[in-house]
Amino acid sequence: MSERPGSIQDLVRLHRRVAIDSNVLIYLLDGDPGRAETAASLVDAVATGQVQGVLASIGLAEALVGSARAGDSAAFEQTAATIRDLGFHVVSMDAGAAEDTAWIRGRTGMSLPDAAHVACARAAGATAFVTNDLGIGTQPGLEIVHFDDLTLEQPLP
Repeated sequence: MSERPGSIQDLVRLHRRVAIDSNVLIYLLDGDPGRAETAASLVDAVATGQVQGVLASIGLAEALVGSARAGDSAAFEQTAATIRDLGFHVVSMDAGAAEDTAWIRGRTGMSLPDAAHVACARAAGATAFVTNDLGIGTQPGLEIVHFDDLTLEQPLP
């Protein structure tokens, strides 16, 4: 793909299925002052069907760690329900994705969770993976989009 997304609108226009890293959800859930609005715009694009959203099951687990750490089971359940209701297709790792994870990790030195994110995104047919992890570089068949490079060019229709 020659054109790179610079905004959420570009991302939605260029990709039909977009996977996200857990850090995107964490920005939204924590209300990160510099990033929550952009995260909300991306999540809204998924919720309204403008783009299909993919989340690896490991990403779901990573996004819930903060609530678990707080020890408040009611808040944990509410956060889990909120994430489930966002409209993302949660992808579990099957044998094929596990093999792809091992290949990615072995060839790149990427952490096991990051390699699993990438493998699950590819297994689900995503063509873009939005992350703020600079350790995740270009991957065959998957454009890596760094979250902090995305802008809110205009409100999504």
